[in-house]
Amino acid sequence: MNEFDDPPRAIPIARPVSAVPVVLPVSAIDDEPPVRRKRRRFPEPSFRPFAAIGSAFEWLVGLAAVLVGLAVLAAIPIVQFLSLGYLLECSGRIARTGNVREGFIGIRLAARLGGILFASWLLLIPIRLAADYAHSASIIDPGGPIAQRWRIGLGFLIGLTAFHILTAIANGGKFRHFVSPFNVIFVLRKLAAGGFYRQSRDAVWDTLISLRLPYYFKLGFKGFIAAMAWLVVPVSLIAISRATFTGSIFIGFVGGFLLAFVALYLPFLQARLGETGRLGAAFELRAVRQRYRKAPWMFAFAFVSTVLFALPLYLLKIEVVPREAAWLPSLVFIAFMVPSRLLVGWALARANRRDEPRHWFFRWTGRVPFLPVAAVYVVFVFFAQYTSWNGIWSLYEQHAFSLPVPFFGL
Repeated sequence: MNEFDDPPRAIPIARPVSAVPVVLPVSAIDDEPPVRRKRRRFPEPSFRPFAAIGSAFEWLVGLAAVLVGLAVLAAIPIVQFLSLGYLLECSGRIARTGNVREGFIGIRLAARLGGILFASWLLLIPIRLAADYAHSASIIDPGGPIAQRWRIGLGFLIGLTAFHILTAIANGGKFRHFVSPFNVIFVLRKLAAGGFYRQSRDAVWDTLISLRLPYYFKLGFKGFIAAMAWLVVPVSLIAISRATFTGSIFIGFVGGFLLAFVALYLPFLQARLGETGRLGAAFELRAVRQRYRKAPWMFAFAFVSTVLFALPLYLLKIEVVPREAAWLPSLVFIAFMVPSRLLVGWALARANRRDEPRHWFFRWTGRVPFLPVAAVYVVFVFFAQYTSWNGIWSLYEQHAFSLPVPFFGL
């Protein structure tokens, strides 16, 4: 063996394994800390149906809140442009994205705000009842002790209710917060942690910014200007037909023909305005014709739906609507106009998906419903001046294309 050679390695010898298992003493087992596992009453998949039901219910509440909010806004002069802008944005988003769900804007936020308003309204019921009793007591015994006690109690109830509503909103604004009497404790904890005022201020500001009210007002004003630019000439010619000079009937027929032509294009032109945000897009007839060639039957379905949803609403214009109850018929107008706006946006989206026009057979057969439906619409508009409370002025109240609620006189 040379001195430079590596030393021989030791060969490990396997030790015999005893067949008898090693049993640890009880003390060794007891000394180990037990492993605590998080226990669940129910497995997680069992909550999914309830979560889906809750989410669907919240979405429906938000949709109802959006419809009521649009109805209230549409019944207020000038503010009406907000409702029209919202509807144009709905159709424009569907046209841009091709997704119908994108047309339901702000549903979750509307559910939260609508829930706050509804819960606050419920909490104000005791105040209204107490106010009636206090008023009756002041009539029966003016200046007496009973009337004075009712006034003091009413003031205390108003302050307590206002404090409870504010703490419920500060704690999250969900419906359970309005029912819980422990909102003050959670608000005090947030105040003690610091930064509560800054967080609340930023949350309120972010909510106001997310509403995008200036954008919707501007878009609605553009849609109104575009609709009036297309409608003022044919509607004025129809109004002249009531005159007694020679040739007035012929002028009325010309106005009806022009109105039928405008009705064929105006819903899709306004949807293009909502899609692009440009006022000039509402006058690009060639772009609409090119889109029609790619989705003719979808265009026909959207146009027929728009007219059919608009015709029954002329019955609500027979009698004058009081100012305090204007939002009730407005709700019906909004509920009928929202589907038509969504369908028009969907028609543009279907056209955007195709690069080539459809077969000539579909293009020509798709034109069949347009002319008779447009003619029926012109007939309804012509006779509306004799049935509507506003007379000739009702000819300019085109709720299918202009403001969704035709109550300019409010």
